[in-house]
Amino acid sequence: MNKKYVLIIFIAFFSLNVSAQFTKYIVRFKDKTGTPFSINDPSKFLSAKAIERRAKQKISIDETDLPVVPRYIDSVRSSGNVIVLDESKWLNQVCIQTSDSAALAKINSFSFVVTTQPVKRIARIIERNQSEEKVSKDKFNEKISGITSPASSQQILGDYYSYGNSFAQIHIHNGEYLHNKGFHGEGMLIAIIDAGFYHYKTLPAFDSVNQRNQVIETYDFVDNEVSVNEDHPHGMMCFSTIAANLPGQMLGTCPNADFLLYRSEDASSESPVEEQYWIAAAERADSAGADVITTSLGYNLFDNPVFDYTYADMNGHTTMIAKAATMAARKGMIVLAAAGNEGETAWHFITTPADADSILTVAAVDASGNVASFSSYGPSSDGRIKPTVASVGSGTAISSTTGPIVSGSGTSFATPNLAGLVTCLWQAFPDLTNMQVIQAVEKCSSIYNDPDNRIGYGIPDFIKAFNDLNQQEILKHTTTILANKNIKIYPNPTKDQFTVLIKPENTATGTFRLYDARGKLYFTKQIPLQQNVIQLISFDKMQALQMGMYILKFSDGKNKESFQLIIQ
Repeated sequence: MNKKYVLIIFIAFFSLNVSAQFTKYIVRFKDKTGTPFSINDPSKFLSAKAIERRAKQKISIDETDLPVVPRYIDSVRSSGNVIVLDESKWLNQVCIQTSDSAALAKINSFSFVVTTQPVKRIARIIERNQSEEKVSKDKFNEKISGITSPASSQQILGDYYSYGNSFAQIHIHNGEYLHNKGFHGEGMLIAIIDAGFYHYKTLPAFDSVNQRNQVIETYDFVDNEVSVNEDHPHGMMCFSTIAANLPGQMLGTCPNADFLLYRSEDASSESPVEEQYWIAAAERADSAGADVITTSLGYNLFDNPVFDYTYADMNGHTTMIAKAATMAARKGMIVLAAAGNEGETAWHFITTPADADSILTVAAVDASGNVASFSSYGPSSDGRIKPTVASVGSGTAISSTTGPIVSGSGTSFATPNLAGLVTCLWQAFPDLTNMQVIQAVEKCSSIYNDPDNRIGYGIPDFIKAFNDLNQQEILKHTTTILANKNIKIYPNPTKDQFTVLIKPENTATGTFRLYDARGKLYFTKQIPLQQNVIQLISFDKMQALQMGMYILKFSDGKNKESFQLIIQ
């Protein structure tokens, strides 16, 4: 199957007699000698937010951050009938359009040019029957249907949001737990790189996003223009899984984040030039200060078979787009990429950039956790665990092109659904690095100790992830929290959970009892204690208690202590 979007799509194969010529090329440069920019003054090429991200994660600003040397670009541009389309500072290259063979020869003669490589051709169709023409025009028939039975009936009435049809795809991750704790994406910036965001400005799912001006920037790298509102709907549907805000109908996983909407995919063709567009978009996201990149595009086979990849190329360091996705992770962003929908095709495996290193590659399951048959298989060709994790990509609630909420299938939808929750988790722990958050997501997943080649580490549970990271944060500050005491409650007051930090004076069984102000016993919890070893003992599900003051009593057989606990 000639891979375009990582959706379930049905494409008829056909053979064509064509005459063609290459028109777009990648020009790679040797170095950045003579650049007018300096890594000591990054404000000239990175936003304050991008610089802050690097500083927070102790990531050095290096030569890959420097823009391509302007005089190299000027020399290429003036070599003949050449248009410079865009550039990549990470890979030190530019994309050009030309049919001027003399100009190409001149470019190849430059001492600072490593190579020129074709990435696009224009094909003239000589023969095609009527039915094939229809397939060509309607190439991306997504598997989408109306929603008939909302899952909201299972929802807990105390949840912050009324999720409607999206409850199941959020609840499978216990994502509502993050929302209930106040993490909805505020202050976070998500870049979505896709094929277009058809009518996002007017569709009801995005009313809140538009009213609050949460779309910070849009850009179309295919047509070199600002607007993405009139292009393919695929990106809009992915966007809806994160940003929709229709209480009782559909809520996205991170509706209060800010967004960068970038088009890198040309729906009318398939060529490696789209990888370069993606790279330019990812670099722009980095420079703009994005925290998270989510992308539901994947490549393996192209219109021109000379460009086709093999499974051996899915090793994270062969394709341009995989190199760039890995670089984005090294710049401190969390990158999520769809695994692909090749599970039932001859290709079978993940597509690129899903093979990139240090990213979350997302497989598809249904709301019950069953693996979608179409979801691509791992591992990467060099043996790394791929996919990394899984989310709901079979029967996912999404916005339609006309407004109603519908059901769609594909790892395309699983990826942004998870991306929103990962963003909320990072919002809760902003001092963590991107890799610490990724590791927490992996660790909290359903088959972490026995990963496979279908869903990797499994389905993430964000209650587990939050509690694990919360305990790590507490441990990091144990000296301050405990001060001169052997036992302390943290935090206090609390809403729904608290942790007891204890450095026992002796090895024994510790008994905790919680009473209300009138002396009514609510629970007893016994924990084995080891002398002088700091332990964290978690107490959760305090939502069942009414607001007020409670007494937590502790005994280890020799010592007794009582503490006031405030439930807010």
